[in-house]
Amino acid sequence: MPGPRNIGAKRIDSTPASTPSDPSAFMTRLLRPRDLVRPDVLATTTYSVPDAAGLIKLDAMENPHALPAELRRQWAEYLALQSVNRYPDAGARELKQQLRACYGIKPRYDILLGNGSDEIIQSLTLALARPRARVLAFEPSVVMYARCARVCGMEYIGIPLQDDFSIPVEQVLQVVAESRPALVFVAQPNNPSGNLCDEQVLNLLAAATPGLLIVDEAYHAFSGVDSLPLLDAHENLLVMRTLSKLGLAGLRIGFLVGRPEWIAELEKVRMPYNVGTLAQAGAVFFLQHQDQLRAQAARIRQDRELLRQALAQCADIQQWPSAANFILFRVTNRSARDIHARLLAQGVLIKNLDGAHPLLRDCLRVTVGTATENQAFITALRGC
Repeated sequence: MPGPRNIGAKRIDSTPASTPSDPSAFMTRLLRPRDLVRPDVLATTTYSVPDAAGLIKLDAMENPHALPAELRRQWAEYLALQSVNRYPDAGARELKQQLRACYGIKPRYDILLGNGSDEIIQSLTLALARPRARVLAFEPSVVMYARCARVCGMEYIGIPLQDDFSIPVEQVLQVVAESRPALVFVAQPNNPSGNLCDEQVLNLLAAATPGLLIVDEAYHAFSGVDSLPLLDAHENLLVMRTLSKLGLAGLRIGFLVGRPEWIAELEKVRMPYNVGTLAQAGAVFFLQHQDQLRAQAARIRQDRELLRQALAQCADIQQWPSAANFILFRVTNRSARDIHARLLAQGVLIKNLDGAHPLLRDCLRVTVGTATENQAFITALRGC
C-alpha cells in the first residue's frame, strides 16, 4: 500500500479516505456559499427587476416608441450580413467612428465601450480599487456607484443631497479634501430626481478632486446639456454616456470619453469582446439613422411637459422639475406604497422609491411613456 509522499512543504497522504456509509454524512461536508463568499457580498441583495408582463411599463426610463417598420426591416437585413461565427471586432472601430461623428468627440480623446454604463462603472472601480481607495457619490443617485464600489472592495462615501436634490458644495469640497477619493461620480442629470448640476459646480469638483471625476450623462438626449467641452479644461474628468435611454436599451451600449492615458489603463480591465457583434452592428446602423432617434427624444421631451402639467392638476402631488425622461413626485395624502400597489392593480407599473432614502419618503418615479400610456397612468393615479 502506498504511503505518504512529500510535495514541497506539504505532507500529503495518498491513502484514500474512507467513504461514509450514510449519504447524509457526506452531504454535511459539502461547501456552502458562506464558507467562501466574502461577507460583504453575502450581505448584498441581488439587483431586482420586477416582472412587467402585461403591464404599462413606466418604471425603467426606457424609450417607449417603436421604430418605423421599414427601418426595422432594413435593420434585420443589415444584421443578417454579420458574421456571428467570428468574434466581434475587439476594438469596435466602426462603432467608435460613428460615436465620434454623432457626438462630436474630438480626435484627441479616446472611447471605452461597455456592455451598458454599468459595466463601465464596474471597470472604473476595478481599475482604481487600491487598498483604502475611496469612491464618493451623492445620495439619492444611481445605485450602481455604491454597489460596484463595495463589490470591488472600495470604501464608499455617500453624501446626502439637499432637500431640493442639489449638491451641498461647501460640504462636498471639505469631504473631498479630507477623504481624497480616487473616484467621484456625478449623474448629470441626477437619477431619480431629474435635476441638473450647475456647470460651475462640476468645475469646482474637478479642480478639487485628487482622483477622477466621472460625469454620467445617461440622459443626455433629454437634458440639453453637454459636458464634453469640460474635457479640455480638466485632465481628471471623463464623460460617460449610454445609448440605452435614446432607444437602444436592448443593445446595452455604454461609452466613456476621456484622455488616452486614462482610457488605455481602463482597457486593461475591460473583458475582451464585451460588446457583441450584433450589438455593435445594431448601434452602428441606428446611429446612421440617428434622425429617427433624435425625433423620438424630442417627442419624449414634449410629452414630459404634458405629463408634468397633468401631474400638476392632481391633488396632493408634489413634483420636481426634470431634465431626464422621467418625473419624480411625492404623494402627500397617502403612502407611496399604497399608491404604487393601486396603480399596479390597474395595470400600470412605475417605480416606488419610498424607503430608498430619507429624501425619497413617499416618492414615486414615472417614466415618460407614449401619449396613450401617460394618459392611462394619469387616469389610474386620479382613481387611486
